[in-house]
Amino acid sequence: MTTHGKTIPQDEPVVVVIGSGAGGGTIAHELATQGVKVVVLEAGPYLTADDYTNDEWPAFNQMAWLDMRTTSGSYRVARDFPNLPAWIVKAVGGTTTHWAGATPRFMAHEFAARSTYGEVEGANLLDWPITLEEMEPWYDRAEKAMGSSHRHGRPPMPANNNYKVFANGAERAGYKYYATGPYATNAEPYDGRPATVQDGFNFQGDKSGAKWSTLVREIPRALESGNAELRPLSQAVRITHGSDGRVDAVEYLDSDGNLHRQAARAVCVAGNSIETPRLLLMSDSPSHPDGLANSSDQVGRNYMRHLTGSAYARFEQPVRMYRGETMAGIIADEAVYDPSRGFVGGYYMETLSLGPAFLASFVEPGSWGREFTRLMDAYAHTAGMWLVGEDMPQESNRITLDPDVKDQWGLPAPHVHFDDHPNDIAMRRHAYRAADSIYRAAGALGVHHTPPYPATHNLGSCRMAADPADGPLNGWGQAHDVPNLFVSDGSVMTTGGAANPTLTIVALAMRQADHLRELLRTGEL
Repeated sequence: MTTHGKTIPQDEPVVVVIGSGAGGGTIAHELATQGVKVVVLEAGPYLTADDYTNDEWPAFNQMAWLDMRTTSGSYRVARDFPNLPAWIVKAVGGTTTHWAGATPRFMAHEFAARSTYGEVEGANLLDWPITLEEMEPWYDRAEKAMGSSHRHGRPPMPANNNYKVFANGAERAGYKYYATGPYATNAEPYDGRPATVQDGFNFQGDKSGAKWSTLVREIPRALESGNAELRPLSQAVRITHGSDGRVDAVEYLDSDGNLHRQAARAVCVAGNSIETPRLLLMSDSPSHPDGLANSSDQVGRNYMRHLTGSAYARFEQPVRMYRGETMAGIIADEAVYDPSRGFVGGYYMETLSLGPAFLASFVEPGSWGREFTRLMDAYAHTAGMWLVGEDMPQESNRITLDPDVKDQWGLPAPHVHFDDHPNDIAMRRHAYRAADSIYRAAGALGVHHTPPYPATHNLGSCRMAADPADGPLNGWGQAHDVPNLFVSDGSVMTTGGAANPTLTIVALAMRQADHLRELLRTGEL
């Protein structure tokens, strides 16, 4: 097994971080560079810029998490992509190597969704145990680390053709808050990373390194600290605990299927909102018969994936949306709380360009014939946007262990059940109408509404809650039931907000690392 960084004995109790994406990579960096020994277990390979294939489907097959998963529910993804509920990455750096780079913050009311929205039938709303005011210094730190454009003196991204159509339509439709960011892609060199060359490939692995990811920043710096060891191709399969109720080790498989055991002083799980609850559920024991840290029966529940949808507009003149960054424009007017629209929560509109191969697969899954070829024939004349907003947490939207289907290791495959809430459906309809108004104001000949893709924003499933009965984690992402067990990814989100979640995941991980270090310093862990 090839490892990287300082060799740490398996019998030495250290902080074990499971996953190396936005949350895992960040907390590993924050701890290791402050003198805390860390072992990072990453299920995927260590791909670097030289390894990336800038070709959509080969790159997808190189990076995506394609282990067996099953789905159910009324949402369309269950029909169109029954074994691909989420489009996330299985490699060092996790989905930060695939993400588009958008870094808006949550707004104050989104940390208090239950208080603001009131009772919403069928939704399991809750206020976060933290506020925007508490998060603001961590947002500042995260934005500086990631190099968010439009923030802290960072220059804006240049406008590409897709944005110019988007912005012109927004202005004519009466919107006021639109810009080319914030995005964590460099418009000029910053923090050792170059400026973007506008090559259009940031879903397929960023060869230039202009886009922030834990692959290019946090992981290398953690390894350079001399306090971290990275073990790629290491699939965590169980977290064990001692008679004192504290976790004491993580068992994992190497690429040959050999079982290893790393002793743990504390464990930070950051496998994403599907793999994190799966691992906790697989770590059941006589003391935790329903899964580790699951006395609330909330592990796996309240899975969210954000309201999403896309709109692709056809114009008489060429747009060539593929020139420039994949996503580099945002309209924020609809992100506000305004229940007069017929729903609670809000949404953003963000520019998006898929290449011809992806567009053919996702623009209208299952379609065929003249209508489909007309969409593809218009590719060079097409502009695109993504619609992303807050979906309602529901207890029945849930990650469970499939009782019948196993993965390649013989372990229970995760099963994802999801139904859209009526509020989600009302918001999506409003967002499609908004997209129509923008593109028609810019002179579009027609607008096609594309259904949600496999989820890239996977949230909830191990939410933070002040009351242990409402969620498995406290306000630090620390398990109510197990004091040295933490969750460090988007699973912790109490509600989803409208904003792309990576900035918030990074800010929360920085905050959690600070708390964990203090617990280690004072001997509480």
